[in-house]
Amino acid sequence: MSRGTVSINAENIMPVIKQWLYSDKDIFARELISNGCDAIKKYRWLVGNGKAEGDDAPDRIDVITDKEKGTLTFIDNGIGMTEYEIVKYIAQVAFSGATDFITKYTEESKGEGAGIIGHFGLGFYSAFMVSDKVVIDSKSYDGSPAVRWTSEDGMEYEIEPSDRTERGTAITLYIDDADKDFLNLWTLRETLEKHCAFMPVPIYVTEVKKPEEPKEGEEKKEEKEPEEPKPINDIHPLWMKRPNECTDEEYREFYRKVFHDFEEPLFWIHLNAEYPFNLKGILYFPRIKNEFTASEGVIKLYNNQVFVADNIKEVIPEFLLLLKGCVDCPDLPLNVSRSFLQNDGYVKKMAAYITRKVADRLVSEFNTKREDYQRYWDDIHPFVKYGCIKDEKFYERVKGALIYKTTAGEYVTLDEYLNKNCADGEDKVVYYASDEKRQAQMIQLYNDQGKDVILLDTLIDNNFISFLEYSEREQKVSFKRVDAAADSLTEDGEISEDARKKLEGLFRKVMNDDQVDVQLKPFKDDALIAMITVDEQNRRFTEMSSRWGGPDMKLPEKRTLVLNDKHPLVKWLQDADEGEKTETVCAQVADLAEMARQPLVADRMVDFLRRSNQLLTELIEK
Repeated sequence: MSRGTVSINAENIMPVIKQWLYSDKDIFARELISNGCDAIKKYRWLVGNGKAEGDDAPDRIDVITDKEKGTLTFIDNGIGMTEYEIVKYIAQVAFSGATDFITKYTEESKGEGAGIIGHFGLGFYSAFMVSDKVVIDSKSYDGSPAVRWTSEDGMEYEIEPSDRTERGTAITLYIDDADKDFLNLWTLRETLEKHCAFMPVPIYVTEVKKPEEPKEGEEKKEEKEPEEPKPINDIHPLWMKRPNECTDEEYREFYRKVFHDFEEPLFWIHLNAEYPFNLKGILYFPRIKNEFTASEGVIKLYNNQVFVADNIKEVIPEFLLLLKGCVDCPDLPLNVSRSFLQNDGYVKKMAAYITRKVADRLVSEFNTKREDYQRYWDDIHPFVKYGCIKDEKFYERVKGALIYKTTAGEYVTLDEYLNKNCADGEDKVVYYASDEKRQAQMIQLYNDQGKDVILLDTLIDNNFISFLEYSEREQKVSFKRVDAAADSLTEDGEISEDARKKLEGLFRKVMNDDQVDVQLKPFKDDALIAMITVDEQNRRFTEMSSRWGGPDMKLPEKRTLVLNDKHPLVKWLQDADEGEKTETVCAQVADLAEMARQPLVADRMVDFLRRSNQLLTELIEK
């Protein structure tokens, strides 16, 4: 037996590993299993290149939990280690077994060594996050005597002969009291399925069970041959196949399996890049049940089929995190914990590639399957609009595939809308509604004038139309809500300024609003008495201030009451003497105009109902 101390270049490495290097304790399982995968890949490479004799034993990693002993054991049938290699790769933390292996065989392997996953060094020391003691039993493929390495703190160790007879390595963790949950078979399987669901070597999980003693008077039951457990992982995930090798049903089944979502995805994108970097994956467009579920996407990031993390924004642009999917990037520059990305030019290129592929797929869907595209536009448009705002290049690629739903249920592009609704020489104005039911009367007024109205009724639309106006400023496109202006609903005509001032005074009094403007205009619709308009830019700013600053930040709206100079009631008001009757009529007109754009508040609604009852009573008494 020999003793030694782990050789490191910094003091107190174990507290650092336990408290900082790995943010989640369950990461130890990923590290130990990925090391086992590396060991098997190394052995298979040596066999394939005539450096070692092969055998018929199938590749496998076993994870065995023993509650009675309090141990968790990870066993692989890979390359194994000699005493010298254990001292070098385990006792000297600064070295990396994977790096050394690849470097040694660079010329002979011609790049094949890139399949090695990780670094058998610091990754191994994650075992001490959950253990009081760790024992390694390893036997090298080269026939060297098996060796056992034991340490209780990761700093001091003992090396002695091992009784292991098979090629490979067994790492036994004596789980500490605080982490006994990992000995539970259900917890263990959940951990492994989270981190190792697609690792490239079959992983088997078993539990050592104490034989049941027969009760008094009962005969000992004949022991049944245990069933061979099935691997908990899929070693050939769908993203590793070529797109033309996958069926639609396979894509849907993979989606259900990985995301436990039985609502079918709308469509998907299969990523498959080999140059200038290696990147594979599948991104799904999920159905969005409402605006609040739009932020629930999950994109799982893998490195050579080893799970790294969910939703890493350096690789996956933020707006794409509304999607669901798996992305495997073997070229990612990860630190030893594989949890955080280092700054690297590849990362930006990968993010740009993913964004471009998503944009190209959207355009392709629009151009070749427009009917299908229109059917799921209501589900995907918040994501697409968010992407346009966040990434100018994304917008430039997809702007031709941006469509808008009209109140008539049709879907049109911006150019299609402008060509139909704006004559040559007219301002390029897009009329929209934010609440189809409340603004139904205003919508009808525009429809009667041959103007289509589009629906922009989600939280992101306020920002999106401002973005569009800025992006399309050379075309001078503007968006106006149906209650923003009356210009297209009125005609030219001479209006008495004295009459306007008189009515302005009356309505400001009954509306209790000294700031409201009053206009007199002849309407194209003779039956309409009045409408209230709100300045578009002022209303947007007010809504934004209220949304982000709370009710206390809500600013007053710049409102205008537009009266139909052609309507008999308005003409009567121009000539009527001031008094209770005139004020009652003015109040009723103002409330009707307000109701056409939004509900009346509580007190105002009470007054409106009381006044309506009064007017109806007077009508039948005459």
